[in-house]
Amino acid sequence: MENPNYIIDVVDATVRFNKATERVDSMKEYVIKLLKKELMYQEFLALKNINFKVKQGESWGLVGTNGSGKSTLLKLICGILKPYKGSVTVKGSMAPLIELGAGFDGELTARENIFLNGALLGHSEKYMKEHFEEIVEFAELQEFMDMPIKNYSSGMSARLGFAVATMARPDILICDEVLSVGDYKFQEKCEKRMQEMLQKGTTLLYVSHSKEAVEKICEKALWLDKGEIKMCGDAKEVCAKYMGQ
Repeated sequence: MENPNYIIDVVDATVRFNKATERVDSMKEYVIKLLKKELMYQEFLALKNINFKVKQGESWGLVGTNGSGKSTLLKLICGILKPYKGSVTVKGSMAPLIELGAGFDGELTARENIFLNGALLGHSEKYMKEHFEEIVEFAELQEFMDMPIKNYSSGMSARLGFAVATMARPDILICDEVLSVGDYKFQEKCEKRMQEMLQKGTTLLYVSHSKEAVEKICEKALWLDKGEIKMCGDAKEVCAKYMGQ
């Protein structure tokens, strides 16, 4: 039975991908093999029977080596992926910062992309105009508003994406390593804003390879290993076990 106290409720969730077991060198060859049903795949379980429950206002850090399933779990919670088995229930508004440049059009200017990204997050044009200067000021990109996003560095894109996503207080904020490309001063600025949002009741899911960042921002942590939960609980205890493996 669904528990009303949880804003995120992942129950026995499994994510399956199919990996091609043979090389296909052209689209023509792919289509022929597809029609003849000769394409061979190997099943790969990116997540296996995950149970993960988060209450409103909690801050969770997700740790694990590359390929452990952290980003896959976040995409599952965001609705980008659907579970092969199990269920995922999420309540409230969400601001996902999963991939650099997600929601941005490289051919458009930063100014145009602010309104595009805001629309994708459900904000009206009027609302975005009212908060435009606030976004630009936080991102510290006043001189680059009329430059196409494709000419931005990864750090500049991260600044703009974070500024737009956190302009309004979402019920859930999801950050997946995007802040690691920014400079130290801006990372501190982002961490301060996340702390302010947590104090006002926002729920945070935060992926980072930095033990110090997870312990500083998050109260709890989830350690994933090869698509399975290795440990979850107090952030410092989980990080200590993860780093000491």
